[in-house]
Amino acid sequence: MAVVLLVLLVLLLTEPGFSQTDNHDNDTNDRIGFFCGRNAVTSLPNFAKNRNATLNDLRMQLLSNRVVYAKAQALSAGDPVFAAAQCRNYLSVDRCVACFDAGVSELTNCSAANGYVIFDNCFIRYEDFDEFYTDPYFMMDGTGSQYLSCGNNQSTSRPTFNQGVDGLLSNIKDATPKTSNYYVASITQVTSENATVYATAQCIANINQTICQTCMNAAYDKLTTCLPSTQGRFSDMACFVRYSELPFFDDNQTTDITTVLKGHSRKLVAIVAAAVGGVVLFFLILVLWLFYRRKKSKKTAQGPSDLNGAVYYDYKDLKLATDNFSQANVLGKGGFGEVFKAILDDKNIVAVKRIQVQHAGGKEEFENEVKLISNIQHRNLLRLLGWSSQGSHLLLVLEYMPNGSLDRFLWGAQRGTLDWNQRYEIILGIARGLAHLHDEFHFKIVHRDIKSSNILLGDDFRPKIADFGLARFQPEGQSHVSTRFAGTLGYTAPEYALQGILSDKVDTYSFGIVILEIISGRRSTELRPYGSSTCYLLEDAWEMYENTKHINVIDETLNLNKYEHEHVTKIIEIALLCTSSPASDRPIMSEVVSMLQEGKSSGKIQLTRPTFLRYEDRRIRISHANPKDMDTTQELQTDTEMTN
Repeated sequence: MAVVLLVLLVLLLTEPGFSQTDNHDNDTNDRIGFFCGRNAVTSLPNFAKNRNATLNDLRMQLLSNRVVYAKAQALSAGDPVFAAAQCRNYLSVDRCVACFDAGVSELTNCSAANGYVIFDNCFIRYEDFDEFYTDPYFMMDGTGSQYLSCGNNQSTSRPTFNQGVDGLLSNIKDATPKTSNYYVASITQVTSENATVYATAQCIANINQTICQTCMNAAYDKLTTCLPSTQGRFSDMACFVRYSELPFFDDNQTTDITTVLKGHSRKLVAIVAAAVGGVVLFFLILVLWLFYRRKKSKKTAQGPSDLNGAVYYDYKDLKLATDNFSQANVLGKGGFGEVFKAILDDKNIVAVKRIQVQHAGGKEEFENEVKLISNIQHRNLLRLLGWSSQGSHLLLVLEYMPNGSLDRFLWGAQRGTLDWNQRYEIILGIARGLAHLHDEFHFKIVHRDIKSSNILLGDDFRPKIADFGLARFQPEGQSHVSTRFAGTLGYTAPEYALQGILSDKVDTYSFGIVILEIISGRRSTELRPYGSSTCYLLEDAWEMYENTKHINVIDETLNLNKYEHEHVTKIIEIALLCTSSPASDRPIMSEVVSMLQEGKSSGKIQLTRPTFLRYEDRRIRISHANPKDMDTTQELQTDTEMTN
């Protein structure tokens, strides 16, 4: 009996996924709503740059993450843009992206700070505020956001057709807000016409059930006025509903709404309860008890149980998952501690970073950092999955990156396996991650230690920046701060190494060095003879640039065609621009992203010669605003930071 009940419960909880099927008879994608708002922009070029960056981010999420809903934002240089896009669940990835591209071509004609476009297959909306993510009706610009379209053809058997479609629309009205993804696709047979009517409903992700239900009620009221038309569409800022005699999704893409409808679900529960009686009660008590035990073993009362998805783990569980922090499971070592491979729940592979803090207030500082980074989520930033803070044991649970760190593919065992396209995508991904830290989050976060060993690669070689949460975030409104030094030999900006002056341009400098490493396959600290002297990588690249010998900087393992040679040359110039001195001559990272995407280099602009630091004694004098902050000299960090 318990097994039967378990199967029934699984069926009740099962939801359809994002289908990749392309077999459909009706491939129309009519535009049913379009609006350019009235919200003025401060600077049209800045606004256009932010909107383009946001729309590009949305497209990449839909294409790469295979999702039907995505949101993104760009906040640099004023005129912030917040945007969201959603496709219908029955679409393939290609059809979803095609619909998105059609919407972008419409919206780029708008010059206002808000607008939206709605198609049969998708919608896109952007605003200069983010409250619309959870409340689509918040501060609506203008009226008439509801759209209703009734077909021209009418059914020949009106009473039967009207009754069948009315019942179908009523069912999806009640079922859609009760599903986990606010989506339903269903069909009904009209026997008098020997026809099938297809209907789908979808509420916007992130809203609550009440808003979804209100919108579905409005959709039902409007669409029933279309009857006996053989098709109808309704769209509001919170939902979309469509019915048609022509199929626009496959028969195998329907939702079993009988299990989520109020009356049917209660009847099913009553039947099951009567059949199994006391076994049900015993089974449920057992499940609750096991769930409580498992939850208690993972989470303790010593810390918050959840920070935006980051789970608080018991130290003993992490110790067990790492086999007592066995050296056999070490993935990397660095200035902050060690990283261990761990297996949670006997199946999930993660990376556990053991933080070493040796100053008073370190635990409180660590917990504050956890609260900050748990709210940072970006496709090019390493995701925090969990944490633990018990006594002196400070641990972070992070994504496991199977390909390890970037440096392994530049001069390690995997050297020469990355082609130019992969290297370019890695460069662009790092830039996007830094731009998010600098300009797109609530606080400006300066990493301070960007280097190849802190760039981790996933299965698809998508780069993710690690250790960004271990830096201090920069107070808003300050162009730079004087701070405790934390950097690595060969990557550190001169104003930070020599004077302790920290700004986002410190990361820009380090990023420029990483670009040169990716292109050359050389360590930044590797000395090579040039003329009568020896040069580090940056010096060598600058000399080659001045003598128009860019080709000599390129990794000899790369087999480039003529176009790729030209592209690499432009990227080298962007790298040198990032390392310019003084720091004010360097671009901000959002500008770097634009240059990389558009393939533009510095053009005819004269690059500023970088300040070359000589590291022979590996000790650099650092000035501090507060002499008590540290000693007057600080040795540059040379070890390999924690890598997965």
